[in-house]
Amino acid sequence: MVDGAIDAFWAVVPAGGAGTRLWPISRSSSPKFLHDLTGEGRTLLEQTHDRLAPLVEDRFLVVTGRAHEQAVRAQLPALGSRSVLAEPSPRDSMAAIGLAAALLERRAIETGEDVVMGSFAADHVISDPTAFHRAVVEAVAAAREDWLVTIGIEPTFPSSAFGYIRQGDGLPGHERARVVESFVEKPSVSVAEDYLATGEYRWNAGMFVVRPGVLLDLLAARSPGFAASLREIAAEPDRLDEMWLGLPKIAIDHAVAEPAAAAGRVATVPGSFGWDDVGDYDSLAGMLGDAEKLSVLGDAGLVLSQQSTGLVVPASGRVIAVIGLDDVIVVDTPDGLLVASRERAQDVKAVVAELRDQGRSELT
Repeated sequence: MVDGAIDAFWAVVPAGGAGTRLWPISRSSSPKFLHDLTGEGRTLLEQTHDRLAPLVEDRFLVVTGRAHEQAVRAQLPALGSRSVLAEPSPRDSMAAIGLAAALLERRAIETGEDVVMGSFAADHVISDPTAFHRAVVEAVAAAREDWLVTIGIEPTFPSSAFGYIRQGDGLPGHERARVVESFVEKPSVSVAEDYLATGEYRWNAGMFVVRPGVLLDLLAARSPGFAASLREIAAEPDRLDEMWLGLPKIAIDHAVAEPAAAAGRVATVPGSFGWDDVGDYDSLAGMLGDAEKLSVLGDAGLVLSQQSTGLVVPASGRVIAVIGLDDVIVVDTPDGLLVASRERAQDVKAVVAELRDQGRSELT
């Protein structure tokens, strides 16, 4: 654990998305960050707050959709009224994080503080907060030298579900930080195996630490109008609704991180702290239990199992019996039942798409 909060360091927490691969638990009306998916009695959002609070105290900006604003405030009642920013509509991560950056840039100008912000998703799980804190401290130190810093996760297997960071030379004056050569899109498993063999690649978890003005200037280098609009909204908050829909819909990786890496402006700090983005039920099952057993998220008394492995979520209150099935996923809610194999967990997203095509939005 760090010895006190980091001076003038702010946590920006994007809390968006529908988590469609975790349907029927995660819905557009109640996405995965609002749920306890670890069985610890705290939602993913609450766990994110708990993990970051020692670093920032009360310096939080949570960016969420208007549909989730009240739920976010209810789960994080200690946050001040101005600590939750409600987007009029989803515009992807660059708009959300960029708006927070523009507000913090104005704060830095007004107060004279050397503000650094860190963007950390609301729906990730980290099992070793002490190691996470250490990585953030290192990232902040590099960010104060005007680097855009990302925390690169040490790969534990050749995943095709994550993007990768290709590391370059060491960053002078920093023991573990390295310059980023490039960001790589999600590869095939065979290509990922080659990446891991080199020891030069890290998973891209979308964690960015940077001075707010540096982030906006990097955005302005490619999209000057986008950066100017964010700064204008920060200066005149009453114009948010008017200007929001005109902002580009693009991820921060494509808008800033990738071109900045090509320009030699991005550094990475290694992170080995038990990270999981809980992207689907296969990931959730692996995180919760033994591959040789059937894991239960919820009331284990509702589940009867004979010679079965996988994951059961008895969220409807009904008794569920699983007999002789390996690597099975069973998720039972009052209005939706999912039964799938772990190897097809990524395909749950297609079920949500089909329900939308059928006009059954009440289920998605």
